[in-house]
Amino acid sequence: MKYVIIMSLFTALFGVNTFQSNAIKVLSLTEFKEQTENKNVQLIDVRTSDEFNSGHIKDAINIDFYSGNFNVEFNKLDKEQPVYVYCRSGSRSRQTSNKLEAMGFTEIYDLKGGFLNYN
Repeated sequence: MKYVIIMSLFTALFGVNTFQSNAIKVLSLTEFKEQTENKNVQLIDVRTSDEFNSGHIKDAINIDFYSGNFNVEFNKLDKEQPVYVYCRSGSRSRQTSNKLEAMGFTEIYDLKGGFLNYN
């Protein structure tokens, strides 16, 4: 009982979520490649257009995390189908995954380590 109270206090004070989402899965490079390469999937690069244009994963669509059209562009996708996201190092894609879950996406895969890990 003490543990639950202490964890609740930490969660309230620091906003720490101690529960893992069911919708979001962080994939290793191998898992990510197995599930996306040469497959028809919703593969989204959330880096800026400059970053995207300097190199990206084949067949990825660029939806800039910082764009004012972020929600509009993601709402064009099928929320019932898996969506695979990545950024440069994993920070923006983690934030994107949380946003997508809040938007109603049910299956979100995030590349651990981002594009830096991909090459």
